[in-house]
Amino acid sequence: MAVLVWVGVCLSLAGLAGLMWCIVQAARARRARLDDVALRARLQRLVAWNLGALMLSLLGLLVVMAGIFLAP
Repeated sequence: MAVLVWVGVCLSLAGLAGLMWCIVQAARARRARLDDVALRARLQRLVAWNLGALMLSLLGLLVVMAGIFLAP
């Protein structure tokens, strides 16, 4: 079950990297001094990526927990 734990860790780290990417993209969008409509459109696209990265991280943590509980 150690493999399951490491797969979960990799999924969690990928999700965390996705969350960091979303933060950087949102900061870049705010620094670009876009008008309200363009900024809102760009941030709405980022919400989907943000939720996907959060879900990936959550899935990774669940896999880690399953690997720990199933360990002998």
